Amino acid sequence: MAPVHVLVFPWPLQGHINSMLHFAAGLLGAGLHVSFVHTEHNLRRVDLVKAAASPRLRLMSLPDGLPDDHPRSVDDLKDLAKSLITTGTVPYRALLASVLAADTADAGFPPVSCVVADGLLPFAIDIAEELGVPALAFRTASACSVLAYLSVPKLMEVGEVPIPVGADLDELVRGVPGMEDFLRRRDLPGTCRLRAETNDVDPLLHILVNYSVHSSKARALIFNTTVSLEGSALAHIAPRMRDVFAIGPLHAISAAPALPTSLWREDDGCMAWLDGHIDRSVVYVSLGSLAVISLEQFTEFLSGLVGAGYAFLWVLRPDMVGESQRGVLQDAIDAAGNDKMRVVDWAPQRDVLRHRAVGCFLTHAGWNSTLEGVVEGVPLVCWPFFADQQINSRFVGAVWGNGLDMKDVCKRAVVEAMVREAMESGELRMSAQTLAQQVRRDIADGGSSTTEFERLLCFIKELTAKGAVPRRPADSL
Repeated sequence: MAPVHVLVFPWPLQGHINSMLHFAAGLLGAGLHVSFVHTEHNLRRVDLVKAAASPRLRLMSLPDGLPDDHPRSVDDLKDLAKSLITTGTVPYRALLASVLAADTADAGFPPVSCVVADGLLPFAIDIAEELGVPALAFRTASACSVLAYLSVPKLMEVGEVPIPVGADLDELVRGVPGMEDFLRRRDLPGTCRLRAETNDVDPLLHILVNYSVHSSKARALIFNTTVSLEGSALAHIAPRMRDVFAIGPLHAISAAPALPTSLWREDDGCMAWLDGHIDRSVVYVSLGSLAVISLEQFTEFLSGLVGAGYAFLWVLRPDMVGESQRGVLQDAIDAAGNDKMRVVDWAPQRDVLRHRAVGCFLTHAGWNSTLEGVVEGVPLVCWPFFADQQINSRFVGAVWGNGLDMKDVCKRAVVEAMVREAMESGELRMSAQTLAQQVRRDIADGGSSTTEFERLLCFIKELTAKGAVPRRPADSL
C-alpha cells in the first residue's frame, strides 16, 4: 500500500492543539506521515527542536489574520473565529493544494491522503472535500457536551432553552437523551442561559450548534474519549454521523511518541518541589489556558486553599490575573513559607498528576484536564467557567463519582470544604482509582479505544487506497 499522509488542523488554542497532537503522535506511531497545521502566531511558540524528532512529522502554518499583539484570550474568541473564517480560508486552500501536488514527495512526504480537521473549523472540511480530499472531523470536547449541542434545537422546541434570567438552575433538563435523570439547567453550556445584561441568547450558542451539526458532513467524527466513560452519549451521536470513532484518552496511549504540545514554557522545577512532599499531601490547581479570574475570585480561591491547610501547587498564567494579584499571592507565599505553596506560570501537567505527592486536582474541567485526572485516578474538584466544561463537571460529580462539582460558586468556605473532602475522602479516592483502572483497560491491547484506533487506521487507509467510505460495523459502539 502507498504511504499514507494525513493533514491535521486543530482550532488554534492550547486545549485543541493538545489532543490533536496526541492524535498525530498516534498516527506517527502507526507509520503514517503527518502534516500538522499551526497558525503562524502559535508556531513561533512551539519547541521546533523537539518537534523535529520524527522525520514523518511536518509542521506547517497559516495566518490567523490577527495582529501579533492580540491577546487571543477567552474574551476574544469571537475575534479569532471571525478572523479565521474571513482570512484563513484562502491560505488554507493554497496550503492544501500544495500538499496535494506530486512534488511534495521530493521533501520525503507523499501527497496528502486525507484531512482530519477540528470540528470547529467546518471550512477546513468543506474545502478539503471540494479539492477531492476526504475529510474527517475531530471534536476535542467530550461526547457528552457535543450531544448537548446537538440536542439544542429540541431543547428550544420544548422550551427548555434558552434558560431565563433568574430561573431555578437546579431544575432537571429532559431533552438531552440519556441524561434525563441528572442533567440540570446549570449543567448545560453557559451559552444556553439568556444573558442578564441584554436578556437575549449569546450568538456563540448557535455557532457551536451549527458546527456540531456540520460534523455529519465529514466522512467520520473522531472523539478523544472512551466507551466506558461516554458510551451512552456516543450511542446517541452515532446515528447522526456517517461514522464515529472513540479512541481516547490519546495522551495515555503508550505507543504514541511524545510530541511538544505546550505553547507555554513549562516550569520543570515544580517536580523537584513535589519530590519534597509526602504522598497525597499536595493540591494541584490549574484552571487551564484560557481562564481569566477577577480579584475577588482570586482572593476567594487563595483564602480557601490556605484554609484547607494543605500545600498547593498553583498554575497561575501571567495573563490570568494582573500583576497586583500575583503580588498578593507572592506575599502570601513569603509569609507561609515556600514549603506550603508554589506558583508557576505553567506546569508539565501529566507529570504533575502522576506524581505520588498530588492528592487532588482543582480544575476548570476542560476535557483534556478531566481525562488526565481520570487516567491518574486523582480526585477532582471542578470549577468550570466556559461552554462544554459545565457538563464535564456534572459527570465528574454525579455520574463517574471521581470528584466534586463546584460550578457557579467561588466562595472560600466552599473551596476549603471541597478541597478537604477531595484530599481526605477514602470513598472518593477509591471511586477515582476504580474509574482509572477501567479507562486503562480501554487503552490496553484489545481494549475498546485501542480497537477503535486500529479501525480508524484501516478506515483512513481504505480512503487512501480506494477513495471509498468503509461502512461502520453495526456493533462498533
